[in-house]
Amino acid sequence: MTWHVSEEDLRAYAQGELAPPVLWSADAHLTACAPCRAALAEVSDPVALDAGWERLDAELDAPRPGLFESLLVRLGVADHTARLLAATPVLRGSWLGAVIAVLVLSVVAGNVARTAETPTLFLALAPLLPLAGVALSYGPALDPTYEMAVVSPTHGFRLLMIRTVAVLVAGLGLNGLATLALPGYGLRALAWLLPALALTATGLALTARLGPVLAPSLVGGAWIALMLAAQAAHPAGGEPLAPFTAAGQGVAAAVAALAAGLLFAVRDRFDRSGPFGRSGPFGRFRGSAV
Repeated sequence: MTWHVSEEDLRAYAQGELAPPVLWSADAHLTACAPCRAALAEVSDPVALDAGWERLDAELDAPRPGLFESLLVRLGVADHTARLLAATPVLRGSWLGAVIAVLVLSVVAGNVARTAETPTLFLALAPLLPLAGVALSYGPALDPTYEMAVVSPTHGFRLLMIRTVAVLVAGLGLNGLATLALPGYGLRALAWLLPALALTATGLALTARLGPVLAPSLVGGAWIALMLAAQAAHPAGGEPLAPFTAAGQGVAAAVAALAAGLLFAVRDRFDRSGPFGRSGPFGRFRGSAV
Protein backbone atom coordinates (compact mmCIF):
# COMPACT_ATOMS: atom_id res chain seq x y z
CA MET A 1 0.00 0.00 0.00
CA THR A 2 1.75 3.14 -1.24
CA TRP A 3 -0.63 5.78 0.15
CA HIS A 4 -1.45 6.48 3.78
CA VAL A 5 -3.60 9.05 5.52
CA SER A 6 -1.55 12.05 6.57
CA GLU A 7 -1.13 12.85 10.25
CA GLU A 8 -3.00 16.12 9.77
CA ASP A 9 -5.97 14.31 8.23
CA LEU A 10 -5.84 11.70 10.97
CA ARG A 11 -6.09 14.42 13.61
CA ALA A 12 -9.02 16.04 11.78
CA TYR A 13 -10.67 12.62 11.45
CA ALA A 14 -10.24 11.99 15.17
CA GLN A 15 -11.84 15.35 16.00
CA GLY A 16 -14.74 14.82 13.59
CA GLU A 17 -13.63 17.71 11.39
CA LEU A 18 -12.58 15.82 8.27
CA ALA A 19 -15.00 16.61 5.44
CA PRO A 20 -16.00 14.52 2.39
CA PRO A 21 -14.62 13.31 0.08
CA VAL A 22 -11.41 13.02 2.11
CA LEU A 23 -13.47 11.57 4.97
CA TRP A 24 -14.75 8.75 2.76
CA SER A 25 -11.24 7.99 1.50
CA ALA A 26 -9.92 7.89 5.05
CA ASP A 27 -12.76 5.63 6.19
CA ALA A 28 -12.13 3.20 3.35
CA HIS A 29 -8.37 3.24 3.87
CA LEU A 30 -8.54 2.72 7.63
CA THR A 31 -10.59 -0.45 7.23
CA ALA A 32 -7.65 -2.07 5.39
CA CYS A 33 -4.56 -0.37 6.82
CA ALA A 34 -3.36 -1.45 10.26
CA PRO A 35 -0.50 1.13 10.44
CA CYS A 36 -2.92 4.01 9.85
CA ARG A 37 -5.29 2.65 12.48
CA ALA A 38 -2.40 2.51 14.93
CA ALA A 39 -1.43 6.07 14.05
CA LEU A 40 -5.03 7.15 14.50
CA ALA A 41 -5.12 5.59 17.96
CA GLU A 42 -2.10 7.69 18.95
CA VAL A 43 -3.70 11.01 17.96
CA SER A 44 -7.26 10.36 19.12
CA ASP A 45 -9.13 9.46 22.24
CA PRO A 46 -11.42 6.38 22.27
CA VAL A 47 -14.62 8.44 22.26
CA ALA A 48 -13.67 10.33 19.11
CA LEU A 49 -12.53 7.13 17.42
CA ASP A 50 -15.84 5.41 18.19
CA ALA A 51 -17.70 8.41 16.75
CA GLY A 52 -15.76 8.08 13.51
CA TRP A 53 -16.67 4.42 13.11
CA GLU A 54 -20.30 5.23 13.93
CA ARG A 55 -20.28 7.74 11.08
CA LEU A 56 -18.93 5.06 8.78
CA ASP A 57 -21.62 2.59 9.84
CA ALA A 58 -24.35 5.20 9.33
CA GLU A 59 -23.03 6.02 5.86
CA LEU A 60 -22.90 2.35 4.84
CA ASP A 61 -26.36 1.57 6.27
CA ALA A 62 -28.14 4.61 4.83
CA PRO A 63 -30.67 3.49 2.19
CA ARG A 64 -30.25 4.93 -1.28
CA PRO A 65 -33.25 7.00 -2.41
CA GLY A 66 -35.05 5.67 -5.46
CA LEU A 67 -36.16 7.61 -8.51
CA PHE A 68 -39.65 8.32 -7.16
CA GLU A 69 -38.31 9.46 -3.79
CA SER A 70 -35.70 11.69 -5.41
CA LEU A 71 -38.37 13.25 -7.62
CA LEU A 72 -40.57 14.03 -4.61
CA VAL A 73 -37.64 15.70 -2.82
CA ARG A 74 -36.91 17.80 -5.90
CA LEU A 75 -40.55 18.90 -5.89
CA GLY A 76 -40.13 20.23 -2.36
CA VAL A 77 -41.49 17.29 -0.32
CA ALA A 78 -39.68 16.82 3.01
CA ASP A 79 -37.16 13.96 3.09
CA HIS A 80 -39.01 11.84 5.65
CA THR A 81 -42.37 12.42 3.93
CA ALA A 82 -40.91 11.48 0.55
CA ARG A 83 -39.51 8.28 2.02
CA LEU A 84 -42.86 7.37 3.58
CA LEU A 85 -44.61 7.97 0.27
CA ALA A 86 -42.04 6.04 -1.74
CA ALA A 87 -42.22 3.15 0.71
CA THR A 88 -46.01 2.88 0.58
CA PRO A 89 -46.47 -0.87 -0.05
CA VAL A 90 -49.29 -0.58 -2.57
CA LEU A 91 -47.29 1.73 -4.81
CA ARG A 92 -44.95 -1.17 -5.57
CA GLY A 93 -45.12 -2.99 -8.88
CA SER A 94 -46.82 -6.13 -7.57
CA TRP A 95 -49.85 -4.27 -6.20
CA LEU A 96 -50.19 -1.96 -9.17
CA GLY A 97 -49.88 -4.92 -11.53
CA ALA A 98 -52.65 -6.77 -9.70
CA VAL A 99 -54.93 -3.71 -9.79
CA ILE A 100 -54.30 -3.21 -13.50
CA ALA A 101 -55.07 -6.89 -14.18
CA VAL A 102 -58.37 -6.67 -12.28
CA LEU A 103 -59.37 -3.50 -14.08
CA VAL A 104 -58.46 -4.87 -17.50
CA LEU A 105 -60.53 -8.00 -16.95
CA SER A 106 -63.53 -6.01 -15.71
CA VAL A 107 -63.26 -3.57 -18.64
CA VAL A 108 -63.07 -6.43 -21.14
CA ALA A 109 -66.10 -8.06 -19.52
CA GLY A 110 -67.99 -4.78 -19.66
CA ASN A 111 -67.26 -4.30 -23.37
CA VAL A 112 -67.78 -7.89 -24.46
CA ALA A 113 -70.90 -8.79 -22.49
CA ARG A 114 -72.78 -5.53 -22.78
CA THR A 115 -76.22 -6.59 -21.65
CA ALA A 116 -76.96 -3.77 -19.20
CA GLU A 117 -76.94 0.01 -19.14
CA THR A 118 -73.94 0.05 -16.81
CA PRO A 119 -70.75 -2.08 -16.61
CA THR A 120 -71.85 -3.76 -13.38
CA LEU A 121 -68.72 -5.84 -12.76
CA PHE A 122 -66.42 -2.86 -13.20
CA LEU A 123 -68.55 -0.59 -11.02
CA ALA A 124 -68.69 -3.25 -8.30
CA LEU A 125 -64.94 -3.88 -8.22
CA ALA A 126 -63.58 -0.37 -8.72
CA PRO A 127 -64.65 1.01 -5.28
CA LEU A 128 -62.99 -1.92 -3.50
CA LEU A 129 -59.54 -1.27 -4.94
CA PRO A 130 -58.81 2.06 -3.16
CA LEU A 131 -60.26 0.62 0.07
CA ALA A 132 -57.95 -2.40 -0.12
CA GLY A 133 -55.00 -0.20 -1.06
CA VAL A 134 -55.43 2.07 1.94
CA ALA A 135 -55.88 -0.95 4.24
CA LEU A 136 -52.58 -2.42 3.04
CA SER A 137 -50.70 0.84 3.58
CA TYR A 138 -50.47 0.96 7.37
CA GLY A 139 -50.46 -1.21 10.44
CA PRO A 140 -47.96 -3.79 11.72
CA ALA A 141 -49.87 -6.72 10.24
CA LEU A 142 -49.86 -5.51 6.63
CA ASP A 143 -47.16 -2.88 6.11
CA PRO A 144 -43.60 -4.24 5.64
CA THR A 145 -42.24 -0.71 6.20
CA TYR A 146 -44.20 -0.35 9.45
CA GLU A 147 -41.17 0.11 11.71
CA MET A 148 -39.82 2.91 9.52
CA ALA A 149 -43.21 4.61 9.55
CA VAL A 150 -43.47 4.33 13.33
CA VAL A 151 -40.21 6.15 14.00
CA SER A 152 -40.87 8.89 11.45
CA PRO A 153 -41.31 12.43 12.89
CA THR A 154 -44.97 12.44 11.91
CA HIS A 155 -48.19 12.23 13.89
CA GLY A 156 -50.21 9.08 13.35
CA PHE A 157 -53.12 10.85 11.68
CA ARG A 158 -50.85 12.80 9.34
CA LEU A 159 -49.03 9.59 8.43
CA LEU A 160 -52.37 7.98 7.68
CA MET A 161 -53.37 10.88 5.44
CA ILE A 162 -50.02 10.85 3.61
CA ARG A 163 -50.38 7.18 2.80
CA THR A 164 -54.08 7.56 1.94
CA VAL A 165 -53.46 10.39 -0.51
CA ALA A 166 -50.72 8.36 -2.20
CA VAL A 167 -52.99 5.35 -2.56
CA LEU A 168 -55.99 7.35 -3.74
CA VAL A 169 -53.97 9.17 -6.38
CA ALA A 170 -52.71 5.86 -7.75
CA GLY A 171 -55.95 3.90 -7.32
CA LEU A 172 -58.38 6.53 -8.53
CA GLY A 173 -56.02 7.37 -11.38
CA LEU A 174 -56.00 3.77 -12.59
CA ASN A 175 -59.77 3.54 -12.17
CA GLY A 176 -60.13 6.72 -14.20
CA LEU A 177 -57.99 5.33 -17.03
CA ALA A 178 -60.07 2.18 -17.01
CA THR A 179 -63.22 4.27 -17.25
CA LEU A 180 -61.89 5.80 -20.48
CA ALA A 181 -61.86 2.29 -21.94
CA LEU A 182 -65.65 2.14 -21.51
CA PRO A 183 -66.70 5.00 -23.81
CA GLY A 184 -70.00 3.37 -24.75
CA TYR A 185 -71.41 3.90 -21.25
CA GLY A 186 -70.70 7.62 -21.06
CA LEU A 187 -70.84 9.24 -17.64
CA ARG A 188 -72.51 6.14 -16.20
CA ALA A 189 -69.09 4.48 -16.16
CA LEU A 190 -68.04 7.03 -13.49
CA ALA A 191 -70.63 5.77 -11.02
CA TRP A 192 -67.82 4.02 -9.08
CA LEU A 193 -66.25 7.28 -7.86
CA LEU A 194 -68.62 8.27 -5.05
CA PRO A 195 -68.92 4.69 -3.71
CA ALA A 196 -65.11 4.45 -3.74
CA LEU A 197 -64.79 7.62 -1.67
CA ALA A 198 -67.55 6.47 0.67
CA LEU A 199 -65.96 3.05 1.26
CA THR A 200 -62.48 4.47 1.79
CA ALA A 201 -63.62 7.21 4.17
CA THR A 202 -65.79 4.78 6.14
CA GLY A 203 -62.97 2.26 6.41
CA LEU A 204 -60.59 4.94 7.69
CA ALA A 205 -63.10 6.29 10.20
CA LEU A 206 -63.79 2.83 11.63
CA THR A 207 -60.08 2.02 11.79
CA ALA A 208 -59.72 4.24 14.84
CA ARG A 209 -61.90 1.81 16.79
CA LEU A 210 -61.75 -1.53 14.97
CA GLY A 211 -58.17 -1.56 13.70
CA PRO A 212 -56.56 -1.47 10.24
CA VAL A 213 -57.58 -5.03 9.31
CA LEU A 214 -61.09 -5.52 10.68
CA ALA A 215 -62.48 -2.11 9.69
CA PRO A 216 -61.81 -2.28 5.92
CA SER A 217 -62.74 -5.96 5.91
CA LEU A 218 -66.18 -5.19 7.35
CA VAL A 219 -66.68 -2.25 4.99
CA GLY A 220 -65.66 -4.30 1.96
CA GLY A 221 -67.89 -7.17 3.07
CA ALA A 222 -70.84 -4.80 3.50
CA TRP A 223 -70.29 -3.45 -0.04
CA ILE A 224 -70.22 -6.96 -1.51
CA ALA A 225 -73.41 -7.85 0.39
CA LEU A 226 -75.07 -4.68 -0.89
CA MET A 227 -74.12 -5.52 -4.46
CA LEU A 228 -75.47 -9.06 -4.13
CA ALA A 229 -78.73 -7.76 -2.68
CA ALA A 230 -79.04 -5.17 -5.46
CA GLN A 231 -78.37 -7.85 -8.07
CA ALA A 232 -81.00 -10.12 -6.53
CA ALA A 233 -83.53 -7.26 -6.74
CA HIS A 234 -82.87 -6.93 -10.51
CA PRO A 235 -82.13 -10.46 -11.70
CA ALA A 236 -83.14 -9.71 -15.27
CA GLY A 237 -80.67 -6.82 -15.64
CA GLY A 238 -81.26 -3.98 -18.06
CA GLU A 239 -81.32 -1.30 -15.38
CA PRO A 240 -78.53 0.13 -13.22
CA LEU A 241 -78.25 -1.44 -9.81
CA ALA A 242 -79.46 0.70 -6.91
CA PRO A 243 -76.00 2.00 -5.82
CA PHE A 244 -75.42 3.37 -9.32
CA THR A 245 -78.70 5.22 -9.71
CA ALA A 246 -79.07 8.93 -8.92
CA ALA A 247 -80.50 8.09 -5.48
CA GLY A 248 -77.71 5.62 -4.79
CA GLN A 249 -75.09 8.15 -5.78
CA GLY A 250 -76.65 10.68 -3.41
CA VAL A 251 -76.49 8.18 -0.56
CA ALA A 252 -72.83 7.44 -1.37
CA ALA A 253 -71.99 11.15 -1.31
CA ALA A 254 -73.73 11.55 2.04
CA VAL A 255 -71.93 8.54 3.51
CA ALA A 256 -68.59 9.88 2.26
CA ALA A 257 -69.23 13.27 3.86
CA LEU A 258 -70.37 11.77 7.17
CA ALA A 259 -67.43 9.37 7.28
CA ALA A 260 -64.98 12.19 6.54
CA GLY A 261 -66.47 14.20 9.40
CA LEU A 262 -66.24 11.22 11.74
CA LEU A 263 -62.64 10.60 10.70
CA PHE A 264 -61.75 14.19 11.53
CA ALA A 265 -63.53 13.92 14.87
CA VAL A 266 -61.58 10.79 15.91
CA ARG A 267 -58.23 11.88 14.47
CA ASP A 268 -56.63 12.03 17.94
CA ARG A 269 -57.20 8.30 18.37
CA PHE A 270 -54.40 7.68 15.89
CA ASP A 271 -51.93 9.39 18.26
CA ARG A 272 -52.85 8.13 21.70
CA SER A 273 -53.72 4.99 23.60
CA GLY A 274 -56.88 3.28 22.54
CA PRO A 275 -58.45 -0.09 21.74
CA PHE A 276 -55.23 -1.14 19.95
CA GLY A 277 -53.30 -1.30 23.22
CA ARG A 278 -51.06 1.34 24.70
CA SER A 279 -50.03 2.71 21.35
CA GLY A 280 -53.05 3.35 19.14
CA PRO A 281 -53.57 1.75 15.70
CA PHE A 282 -49.94 2.29 14.63
CA GLY A 283 -48.49 0.24 17.44
CA ARG A 284 -46.73 2.83 19.63
CA PHE A 285 -47.34 6.10 21.42
CA ARG A 286 -46.75 9.03 19.08
CA GLY A 287 -47.74 11.95 21.29
CA SER A 288 -44.26 13.46 21.19
CA ALA A 289 -43.91 13.36 17.41
CA VAL A 290 -43.20 16.68 15.74
